Amino acid sequence: MLQEWSHIPWLSILAFSPLLGVMTLLFVPAARTRVIRGIGFAATLIPLLLSFVIYGSIRLEGQGQFLTERLDWISIPLNIDAAMSQGFASWTFKVPYHLAIDGISLPLVLLTSIIATMAVLGSWMIQHRLKTYMICFLLLEIGMLGVFMARDLFLFFMFFEWTLVPSFFLIGIWGALKREQAANRFLVYNGIGSALMLVAFMMITATAGFGVDPASQEGGHFIYSGDLSFLMQQLQEKGSLAMMDSPANPFYLSESWQISAFVLLLIAFGIKLPIFPFHTWMLRVHAEAPAPMVMLHSGILLKMGAYGLIQFGIALLPVQMTEWASVIAILGVINIVYGALLAFVQKEWRLVLAYSSMSHMGFVLFGAASMNELGLQGAVLQMVSHGFISALFFLLIGSLHERTKTTRLSDLGGLAKAAPWLSGLLLFTGLASLGLPGLSQFPAELFALLGLFDAMPWITMIGALGLILSAAYVLRAVLQSTYGTCPQQHAGIRDLRLAEGIPALILTAGIVLLGIWPGIVSEPIADGIKQVVHILTVRG
Repeated sequence: MLQEWSHIPWLSILAFSPLLGVMTLLFVPAARTRVIRGIGFAATLIPLLLSFVIYGSIRLEGQGQFLTERLDWISIPLNIDAAMSQGFASWTFKVPYHLAIDGISLPLVLLTSIIATMAVLGSWMIQHRLKTYMICFLLLEIGMLGVFMARDLFLFFMFFEWTLVPSFFLIGIWGALKREQAANRFLVYNGIGSALMLVAFMMITATAGFGVDPASQEGGHFIYSGDLSFLMQQLQEKGSLAMMDSPANPFYLSESWQISAFVLLLIAFGIKLPIFPFHTWMLRVHAEAPAPMVMLHSGILLKMGAYGLIQFGIALLPVQMTEWASVIAILGVINIVYGALLAFVQKEWRLVLAYSSMSHMGFVLFGAASMNELGLQGAVLQMVSHGFISALFFLLIGSLHERTKTTRLSDLGGLAKAAPWLSGLLLFTGLASLGLPGLSQFPAELFALLGLFDAMPWITMIGALGLILSAAYVLRAVLQSTYGTCPQQHAGIRDLRLAEGIPALILTAGIVLLGIWPGIVSEPIADGIKQVVHILTVRG
């Protein structure tokens, strides 16, 4: 359907449409809170509707990469003696403005749009500096959408960095008592990860990005570029491979340097995921950030690390990814078991969910380590499933905190009588989180485990213990909150309001839909995974 209107930059509109809300909010008085909330909600509806249209179009067309936009953006002429000495006519460093949606990024773009809209609806509890909050929120959505659509390494880095600034303010201004400490730790850890990622991108670009400009008429114009399409073409063409792996390339990197680039990417994306032992910053954010921000953080921002590892790590460094698959699987099993065990002993709801997120991201590592189509589909499906579940969890926990002023398990209990809808949805979300068949987590974790089992059966079986442990910590927290004796001060609390019930039911519908019909997401994912698996078979 969108092919008929291919001259329209749909992806740019999708990514930057929240700017309309930002620009409008600049002219609205801070005291007009209802108008501000309405504008914020309307600004998230545009990318939401457009992402649904794009999703439906790509599913109907059945193509791995349906929409793409590419413009020459930054072009810097270079005077490199090593290149000139080999008779090359001219050299240019290029950063194209290249956006695209494929089967891997498609469900994540849709997930981002849905959760952003639900988080805006869940922001009714924000009263302080609402105008500034909504501007930061919409700027963060732009960065998240851009990350999943960027197809140039440096453009990806810019969007990745974009998300840090509004996230820092959303945590530091509207968080809980230790919000400044949480915001600072978030910025330091993610800043270090971004620096390592940039160094790795520069190393990869200088190696694989060396080649003839396809637009050159004379064939003598050489460039090095971080454009993912150009890099993957270089990796697949025999002549380009010979050039890339030959010392005749003035930017030739030895195998040890390529391993170094992979390790840098693994650490950079591992901080974001997070992978043990880089998880401590995430605990602070989950505990201190406002609930709508944690909906975005746990539901979307954590997935940026996993997405980067699959989309860039596997695609650009398949040999190293294959050689390090066992290490990634071991890190995954540590995440699963360590996170589940610590979630079981936590006394505060937010920390239970923080360690739960860490544990569930271990299954994403399992899928990435499998190096096959089934496991990688499970990894992406797990990202989508956990996005819905964690967003719903924190929407409910935020509502619970607004009513009781606490999320400590020992201060809760007996809520089933006072707030049956809230308690029922809390139990439903817990069942989804532990992988109940018929809900979204079950097929996601099943695909990841089956994908890894052939190559690493013992690690897979140890990781499967996480399913049992998740049932233990989830049911412990849910039952302690909803059953037993209700504290006197909580006896008269209100049940879910309409503003909370609508996003809760939409997220619930997403969890159920993915559980009974995983193909609605796994089929587009399969189209995107095929290209990655092809690279693994050719280069791995």
